[in-house]
Amino acid sequence: MVKRWLPLEANPDVMNQFMWGLGVPEDVGFCDVYGLDDELLAMVPQPVLAVILLYPQDRIKESQASATSSVETKEPSKNVYFTKQTVGNACGTVGIIHALGNATSRIKLAEGSYFDRFYKRTADMDPSQRATFLEEDEEMENAHSIAATAGDTEAKDGVIEHYICFSCVDGELYELDGGTSQPIPHGPSTPATLLQDGAKVIKARLALYSQSNNFNVMALSGKVI
Repeated sequence: MVKRWLPLEANPDVMNQFMWGLGVPEDVGFCDVYGLDDELLAMVPQPVLAVILLYPQDRIKESQASATSSVETKEPSKNVYFTKQTVGNACGTVGIIHALGNATSRIKLAEGSYFDRFYKRTADMDPSQRATFLEEDEEMENAHSIAATAGDTEAKDGVIEHYICFSCVDGELYELDGGTSQPIPHGPSTPATLLQDGAKVIKARLALYSQSNNFNVMALSGKVI
């Protein structure tokens, strides 16, 4: 039987309290991205370390089918931290894991903290092994459960939205989704242009949902070490 958690609310305050309690310094945090136009992107605190998108699950397979066509022509960098997702409704936590995991060189995790230990223990694992590690990790499950019930809306199973993460690794923009087999490359990027580059991909993705408002964009911002 597939293990299922309660979904995380797309709320920066909830996500920040969650990851701060697990070893992320409080000068690193998620914030809402209120729009994808240049003037609204300019309001997002810099530097941006990752971008998280929440969007309707009923279109995931369509968008993945078009996006994964690029995977066949370009092998992702081995430096991308990527995990598959085997726990139902864990996509919010997996999105945070991807966001932090590809920015660990720019974030000073508290030594001995949960995330410090998690990334050290899973560094040499493949995506399937990391998924199994997460599924069996009671400390993360408990932390996720607390966070899932801390939002403004009642946490319920059976959600139709899904979280994915965009990160820049080795000069490439990657889409990181635990429901796919590997990272999806989206072309050249830099840490300085990650937000704008991610916004372009997200704009194209949201064009599929002209009749839906069930999406949310957040940025992980923080100080550079």
